[in-house]
Amino acid sequence: MRYSSKARLLLAGAALSILSGPAFALDGNDLLTKLNAALMQQGGLVTAQSVDVEGSTVTLAGAAFKPTSSAESLPLGDITLEGVQEANGGYHVEKASFPNINITQDKTTVTAADISMSGVSIPAETTGDTLDTILFYEEAHVGPMNVSVDGKSVFSVDETNFTATTTEDKSSMNFSGAMTGVKADLSTYPDPKAQEAITELGLTTLDGRVDLAGSWELASGKIDLTRYALDFNNIGKLDFLFSLSGYTLQFLKSVQETTAAMEANPNKEEAQQAANLAMLGLMQQLTFNSAEIRFEDAGITGRALDFTGKKQGVSGQQMAQIVKGMAPLMLAQLNVPELQNMVSAAINTYIDNPGNLTISARPEKPVPVPMIMGAAMGAPNTLPQVLGVTVTANE
Repeated sequence: MRYSSKARLLLAGAALSILSGPAFALDGNDLLTKLNAALMQQGGLVTAQSVDVEGSTVTLAGAAFKPTSSAESLPLGDITLEGVQEANGGYHVEKASFPNINITQDKTTVTAADISMSGVSIPAETTGDTLDTILFYEEAHVGPMNVSVDGKSVFSVDETNFTATTTEDKSSMNFSGAMTGVKADLSTYPDPKAQEAITELGLTTLDGRVDLAGSWELASGKIDLTRYALDFNNIGKLDFLFSLSGYTLQFLKSVQETTAAMEANPNKEEAQQAANLAMLGLMQQLTFNSAEIRFEDAGITGRALDFTGKKQGVSGQQMAQIVKGMAPLMLAQLNVPELQNMVSAAINTYIDNPGNLTISARPEKPVPVPMIMGAAMGAPNTLPQVLGVTVTANE
């Protein structure tokens, strides 16, 4: 009796392992197929010499990225996908790791290390209007990146990070990112006149960072860029914000389809004309909500006045007075008295004591983009009123 019970347990265990094995085995080829279905929506696909599966790890060996607009592929090497699980017909990847980049062409070498994505969602279907129908990742990271010419570094970034989070119903997302330790060496710029300006303005070496943040609501297509800031030491910080509605998934897919059709048409002139008409039609769907450009000075204004004044044979302070005097005359040509007075006052305030300068466009109600285009072509002097433009300084 005991032997019979043990035998039944062993047989049941064996049957369970046999039956459950195939159910939990990952299909690497299916993963690659669905990955490419999502990537095709963004204009490219990934090829691999082989797809190797070991437990929950999938390796795309000898991978390459091929843009739909090009016949050439970019070699990527082996891509390792860890913690892969099936999820509602698609796949969820805990971490995707990419090999380091080291590419040399002519005298230019580009390197990048420690490249990865985490929380990657590969959709089962690419149709629909929620985030679970697009390729999505929660975090992306790139370590040190460098561009060198003739062995000398001309541009580098210490680290790049990007994060995104979605609401529970996948109807909207928030995103943020940062590039830190951004450095550029302009000391070897070949144009002598440009090099003179670079030196006088103190732009021989640049050191700073770039930050961005925003949100995207899929149903309304409202995209809010709440921060896009370029902040460089001894120069200043330029921050750009805007809000636009109508940028839905369907709009994005229509743009991609139009671009693909244009690239597939051998008659480039005809293709461009058709694309322009299609884009004009798509613009009907967009609505402008607001925008703002803000610059905070960190020394560049004073140096610019000194350099420009030197070219004119005057001091920086004298050049400042010239700018203040010329601004109203130049603005008068726009035939918008209200804007002229506003901008002149802001320039005077800023030139006297460089702090910050802000240009905002905040209409009382959202303005359809076609209306803006019509005003720009028919009555450009009405644009400031249509968009609710204001200009302020040191606020």
